[in-house]
Amino acid sequence: MALFSKKLGIDLGTANTLVYLPGKGIILNEPSVVAVSEQDNTILAIGIEAKDMIGKTPESIIVYRPMKDGVIADYRVTEAMLRYFISKALGKYNLFKPDVMVSVPAGITSTERRAVVEAAVRAGAKNAYVVKEPILAAIGAGVPIHESKGHMIMDIGGGTTDIAVISLGGIVASTSVKCAGDKIDQAIADYIKKTFNLAIGDKTAETIKIKIGAAIPLEEELTATIKGRDFIQGLPRTAQISTNEVVRAIDKELRTMINAIKDVLSLTPPELAADIIDDGIIMTGGSSQLRNLADLIYRRTGVKAYVADESLLCVAKGTGEALNHLETYKKTIISKR
Repeated sequence: MALFSKKLGIDLGTANTLVYLPGKGIILNEPSVVAVSEQDNTILAIGIEAKDMIGKTPESIIVYRPMKDGVIADYRVTEAMLRYFISKALGKYNLFKPDVMVSVPAGITSTERRAVVEAAVRAGAKNAYVVKEPILAAIGAGVPIHESKGHMIMDIGGGTTDIAVISLGGIVASTSVKCAGDKIDQAIADYIKKTFNLAIGDKTAETIKIKIGAAIPLEEELTATIKGRDFIQGLPRTAQISTNEVVRAIDKELRTMINAIKDVLSLTPPELAADIIDDGIIMTGGSSQLRNLADLIYRRTGVKAYVADESLLCVAKGTGEALNHLETYKKTIISKR
């Protein structure tokens, strides 16, 4: 029977949910988005299909993200989303309930944590384990977290930026700020609204960030064409935006992230701080791919930073690694049911 005991690691993010199947790797990577019909409260689409509908639906259909700032905002929809992802990952002929490990932000409360465990169990998990994101990100980035050496991880996702110093398999100092990819997109949209009188959607803002965004001004600027709706005339219009304008637009958000790093560094014991100066800060998560973010961190804190390989997948890979060696990671796993 043990042969059929399936295990799944789930990186349940604000922007994307990734599912890891030990032995297979990451088998699913879809947006954490759900489309709900208002009339009869049924779920119409989940994941990629639902994301395509954002900003394009009639009034009777609402598309939203059930995860807000890395925690469950809408319990029923999150459960349905988890059930969809679990069954999609295991195939419809699967009769056995899997053991599921889910990632949660470092600053999560016990109530929020219980909500995640319950949602996973009700969505079809046999046992649900919860592990804090920075630890999983570190494991996924290949950091030997069990040695007596300080490692600093900065996991920048869609909803939260988690920063933690890890030594001997546990978190020594950490903070979690609700400022990450989504807030950066929002800042870009606000800037375009103020500067160009153009209304753009979240998706367009995200595209601009990825195409031309940067953390510090560039000599060779990139430009992008914005297409949106003119506020005054109400008609569609296009405009040009360049990298350094985006840098200005997201300055406040980046400053929040840098301050979070400084906060964690100020709580770090001196011996571990010495290790961090030697090794630098490891950045994971989708938003860590913002151009020159590592340079900005180095300029403001004096500590080197670098982006982990496949930074978007680190947390999901970490869940898989932790599932494969449950015994080793017992003390980092928070709760099980």
